[in-house]
Amino acid sequence: MSRADTTLIDAARRGEPGAIAQLLSVCQPDLKRFARRTCSNAEDAEDAVQIALWQLYRKIGALRTAATFATWLFRIVERECWRLLRGRGRTESLDAPETAPMQTAAAPIPHDLRLDLARAMERLSPPYREVLILRDVHELTAPETAVQLGISVEAVKSRLHRARATLREHLLASGYWANDDMPQEPRDVL
Repeated sequence: MSRADTTLIDAARRGEPGAIAQLLSVCQPDLKRFARRTCSNAEDAEDAVQIALWQLYRKIGALRTAATFATWLFRIVERECWRLLRGRGRTESLDAPETAPMQTAAAPIPHDLRLDLARAMERLSPPYREVLILRDVHELTAPETAVQLGISVEAVKSRLHRARATLREHLLASGYWANDDMPQEPRDVL
């Protein structure tokens, strides 16, 4: 959201005419890119962006500082993507092909493991889940993740370590691996 400068955000927070419309148009492309990477399909991504823009329109005045703007908006999209995914229940397969498959060489992950991993990720507290998704799913670097979340690189590394350890414990308890042949990082199953 580099194009959404603090002057524009502050003007929208104060309710200045035209500022909110300009802010909505500036934010939409970044939100769409993030939603396409976060949601399970293009339709959910569009829905998540629309909800985020609606929340921005309705609640921008309640935002305390412009510095928290990007984090606030991306969290709305992320929560909406997770809500839409959970709303489908078990009726929709996670193995459905994307519109443009990017990787075909990787072995498919068993459906039960994917569901259990998704449930374990949902149980993580938001700070850990956010770091895990940004680093292991979206493959951002630690510095990029730190900027995205407004935290230090050290905090990113600490949270990522804790999130991976928690997922590993959950998957071990579920019987997916024996201790002697466990992969080095749970990232191998993502």
